[in-house]
Amino acid sequence: MTAPRKRVLSGMQPSGLMHLGNYLGALENWKALQAQYDCYFFVADWHALSTNYADTSRIRGFVREMLIDWLAGGIDPQRATIFIQSRIPEHAILHLLLSMMTPVSWLERNPTYKEKQEEIKEKDLTTYGFLGYPVLQAADILLYKPDFVPVGKDQLPHLELTRELARRFNDIYKASVFPEPKEHLTKFPKVIGIDGRKMSKSYHNTINLSDTEPAVRQKLKTMVTDPARVRRTDPGNPDLCPVYEFHKIYSPQGIQDQINTDCRTAAIGCIDCKKLVADRLVEQLMPIWDIRAKLTRDSSQVDEIVDAGSTRAATVAKATLQEVNEAMRI
Repeated sequence: MTAPRKRVLSGMQPSGLMHLGNYLGALENWKALQAQYDCYFFVADWHALSTNYADTSRIRGFVREMLIDWLAGGIDPQRATIFIQSRIPEHAILHLLLSMMTPVSWLERNPTYKEKQEEIKEKDLTTYGFLGYPVLQAADILLYKPDFVPVGKDQLPHLELTRELARRFNDIYKASVFPEPKEHLTKFPKVIGIDGRKMSKSYHNTINLSDTEPAVRQKLKTMVTDPARVRRTDPGNPDLCPVYEFHKIYSPQGIQDQINTDCRTAAIGCIDCKKLVADRLVEQLMPIWDIRAKLTRDSSQVDEIVDAGSTRAATVAKATLQEVNEAMRI
């Protein structure tokens, strides 16, 4: 008999439209994991409330767009369980139960707690929900008892809190309900936005999977380059140029080497350099756009996939919560 495949769980917050940073940093990795693991991927719509509670008008639309992007980007519902967090009330129930035993000091030491407050100053993040979102994250994970959670190094403290809560629960109630999930370390590439900073919805510097070809080309036209290269005749330094970072992702090695040489000698201008990388990026995005268009025209397929995935996820979540209730005698 073949051993059952080990389980992987990951989620993504629908706080905006998916961009190339999300695709290269997470979705590409998820696609690879499907071949080897029993994958559960969920849209974390309740998590979006931790920073967007005052304006929820776009969350439902972002959820729909995210699901379309996942499917267009290669997440296969035959090999992965795709669902929406808020469809499974057990996430909220387990979050409540775990919050009763979570020391406040564990949450206050979360390295992103103060960082995010500094980064997003235009919103009031001094809320219980924002302080406690790592507990909801732990509930999201522990409900499905995954063997692995794909994370980058910066997210390891969040996963360690999940393991600490699993140990604390098992110790308090003298039950082995929760196994401790291991990290599946992945290298999340830092994708540069059109303004030269990290690509982020917060900075409004993204190239989105839902952008049209003209929009993508226009955004790349406006992308910053080596600041020292003021005139066409000035030699440039590709090591300081955000556009060259895109070449390293999308262009074959031969073009990368040629750009590296030509830029340093001013044999190529920034406009031509941007056009070359735009051609490569559009070529990569075309298959995604084709599938996006079909799913957008006929959204019933998305609904069917999410309904089936949510049913499968609910079965697992209910079984885990039953174990929790028995351990806690409630």
